[in-house]
Parts: sequence; structure tokens; C-alpha cells
Amino acid sequence: MSPIFDWIFAEYQDTPTHLIVLEMIGVVFGFLSVWYSKQENILVFPTGIISTAIFVYILFVYGLLGDMLINAYYFAMSIYGWHQWTRKVDATHFIPITLTSAKEKKWSFALFFATILFVYLVYAVFNKFNGWTAYVDAFTTAVFFVGMWLMAKKKLENWIYWIIGDVVSVPLYLYKGLVFTSLQYFLFTIIAIYGYYAWKKNLNRSPQTLLK
Repeated sequence: MSPIFDWIFAEYQDTPTHLIVLEMIGVVFGFLSVWYSKQENILVFPTGIISTAIFVYILFVYGLLGDMLINAYYFAMSIYGWHQWTRKVDATHFIPITLTSAKEKKWSFALFFATILFVYLVYAVFNKFNGWTAYVDAFTTAVFFVGMWLMAKKKLENWIYWIIGDVVSVPLYLYKGLVFTSLQYFLFTIIAIYGYYAWKKNLNRSPQTLLK
């Protein structure tokens, strides 16, 4: 077996088998969700719901409370986004991709700082401030909260938040020993970059179908 595979499986040496299986399933559906989002495909939401439900449990076990909360938030926002995306502007066209308004930018900043404060309080209540990862987790949680909110509203700038959060998450999960999840976020970064340019091409265009 190659040194790379030896290293990967060494990270999972003391991990229960069911957590490994669940993580891999969650990664697959998470990857599909991001891919469908890039395609502006409505399947982004059912695949995302499956992935986030799995990761709520996994992250609770690993004590990453911030990311656990954001996955629970993703679950709820996926339901909201599913409804938003299927709204029609006329008889044959769905709502288009648009730029974030000045008011929405203010709400984005407010949501970002409110999320950081909330995550800090959660860590304090559960006495989980046991390393630098707690502070990084709070930051990425806030970034992803805003990204998910903007994605549900079909705002182009959602991809910028995803890219920032994904880049920071790669070393965070690697440090925590979640190798497959770290790889997932690396792939997410690449897809998010392509997603930004794909959505930019379709800016202000109302699609006639959400299944592509």
C-alpha cells in the first residue's frame, strides 16, 4: 500500500467504522450538492439535505459545534432555498441569478458578526474553547452562514463566501483527522471557483428549467 493510503487510513485507526462510512456518504452527497449548485440545478437541495443531516451527527461526535450548527442551518436553508428557487417570475421562467443589493450586503455583514458571536457563546457554554480550531471554526461558520443565505436567494456573491470558507476548512479538517472531509473541501474550492464564473454568465437570466 502506498504511503499516501497508509497515512489516510492511519488517521482513521481509532475511528468507529460507522463514522467512516457515514463521512464518505456525506462527502459524496455534499460533492453532488455543490456540483448541482454550480449547474443551477434544483437537485442541489435534496442532495444537500442528505449530506447536512449526516454531518450534523458526525460533527457533534467530533465536538466541532460551530460546523455542527451550520449544517443544521444548511438543512433548514435548503428547504427555504428549494422554495425560493422554484418561484416563477412568469408562467415559464424561474427567478434569475442576481447581484446582492446594498441592503442585502448590510444584512450579510450583520449575519456574519451575529453568527460569530453566537458560536462563541455556544463554545463558552459547553466549555469547548480548547484550542485554535474553535476560533477558526467560528470564523468559517459565519462565512458559510452568509454564503448559504445568499445561495438560497440566488445571489452571485454566494460563491465568494464559499471559496473563502472552503480554503480555510481544508487545513482545519485535516488537522482534526477528517481526511475525506478535508479532501471534499479542497474539491469544493475548485467547484466554487467554476461556479462563480458559471453563475456570472447566467446573471439576470431567468431559466425555464431547474433540472440540467
